[in-house]
Amino acid sequence: MSRSSSRQPSRGGSSRPVTSSGRSGARGSGKPAQKASASGAQKNGTKKSSGAKKSGVVKKGTPPRPVPAPTEPRVFRLGAVPGSTPGKWIRIWRQRFADVTLELVPLTAASQRAALVAGDVDAAIVRLPIEEDDLHVIALYDEIPVVVVAADSALSAGDELRPVDLSGEVLIVPADDVLEVGPIEGTETPRFDPPETTEDAIATVAAGVGIVIVPMSLARLHHRKDVVYRPFVDGPIAPVGFAWHVDRQTPDVDAFIGIIRGRTANSSRG
Repeated sequence: MSRSSSRQPSRGGSSRPVTSSGRSGARGSGKPAQKASASGAQKNGTKKSSGAKKSGVVKKGTPPRPVPAPTEPRVFRLGAVPGSTPGKWIRIWRQRFADVTLELVPLTAASQRAALVAGDVDAAIVRLPIEEDDLHVIALYDEIPVVVVAADSALSAGDELRPVDLSGEVLIVPADDVLEVGPIEGTETPRFDPPETTEDAIATVAAGVGIVIVPMSLARLHHRKDVVYRPFVDGPIAPVGFAWHVDRQTPDVDAFIGIIRGRTANSSRG
């Protein structure tokens, strides 16, 4: 009888081989278990691969998300006549409304109304009086008039001048005059055509010819070393205002009005 293989009778009379481990051949073989393990690993690997594909790949036919168009910055166009001084108001605007660009547009007194009516500016610092049809106007301040004379003129000796002091002087009135000075008793009319601009008139005075009467801000704007200016007592004042078209009273216009009137950033309109 062989030791490695023996048959033991079963209860039913049949016999089956017994290995040295004492287990039957069908249950003791590792091959079926190994195959099942490989199959399970393959299934698990398929699931992981499928999950990675879902998370990293965009489905076909999905429309891209719309990109919002960039918005253009809002611009507030403020007109200003020569000599006006809106610098303080502009600084406050830029502190409070950094997202709205303030564009300063130079105007002449002759073109200020046309620019407002045409919409070339949203509002403007203007010379008064101005025809108020279709416009809203707020008076801001009055400028005093001054007499511009040559630096070596005898008139420069006084601290201020009156109409009587101008007797015998040639009074130059430029074409862009904003004071409407008119004839002054005792003065003489130039024997040459009036200069086109205040700047040209002051240059003529610097050459030793005549005098010119202008708002103080314009005398400062066109100041030269060879001229001086003195307050003109009893002369015509030069009012300055803020104007805008009645059909274009925008929130930006209201905001600038608030700055002009001294409202703080937290105060309400009224």
